[in-house]
Amino acid sequence: MNFKNIAAGLLLLGSVCLVNGQFLSASDTSENSVKRYKNIINANKDIVDFIENSLAQKGLPRHLRNLALIESHFNRNITSGAGAVGVWQLMTAHANQYGLSEQNRNDIYKSTKTAVISLSNLYKKYNNWVTVVAAYNCGEGNIAKAMSAAGSNQYHVFYKFLPNETINHVKKYLNACYATNELQSVLTDYNNARLNAVFFTNGGSGKDLGSLSETEINAGFNLKIIADELKIDLSKILAWNPGIEEELQNKGESTLYLPMDLMPDFLLRKNKILSRSIKEVK
Repeated sequence: MNFKNIAAGLLLLGSVCLVNGQFLSASDTSENSVKRYKNIINANKDIVDFIENSLAQKGLPRHLRNLALIESHFNRNITSGAGAVGVWQLMTAHANQYGLSEQNRNDIYKSTKTAVISLSNLYKKYNNWVTVVAAYNCGEGNIAKAMSAAGSNQYHVFYKFLPNETINHVKKYLNACYATNELQSVLTDYNNARLNAVFFTNGGSGKDLGSLSETEINAGFNLKIIADELKIDLSKILAWNPGIEEELQNKGESTLYLPMDLMPDFLLRKNKILSRSIKEVK
């Protein structure tokens, strides 16, 4: 089975990436929120089209247009209290790093070219768009400090060590992507990176998620009973399977990922687990 298809199957539009009890999802899916974001995009169609074409030319996803959306509402003349300027809210040092003069930060063409290069470089470094959005807001230095403090390079673990402004910025980005029907793409990208990384739990090293085995289960299985039978915490199953609860609820079936050393135990107990799940369900 194709790995990308497996990962995509774990995450539905509006789904939740649940890891150690922390949610990585859209926090505002209200009709007003969706309408507000869509109205801003529609009111700036020329700028949006230019940004999307610039992103596509570099092989970057069009949902990154939402970064400019939450940064400035596509207002090229806006200046933040911290001194960030233009559609992409570039600070002087950030602009100069890519050869963009301070005066040209509100130039839509030149600033977009700079932003596209910057975003491309950040993705090469972090390998997922969630961390890229965070780094774009608070800088790579703060990301490095947060990763060090958390003992992990996974956003859902280290985010608590970031400034509140950055955490809220990521939330806004996910909300905007929900409004533009692109949240699935962002979360699938994040999950792909997560499954290829070493996961850290409570500051200690955990299992290599690249060595997970897979099997199919249906909605008859109770995840708490699976955890009980395998003598592990439910939080670990949820960490290995972000979005599985929603997948089981919405589709009635899902792929279950477990470390290779646990999968034989699950398969041996599969019938017992299903029997208990059916008897003990409320």
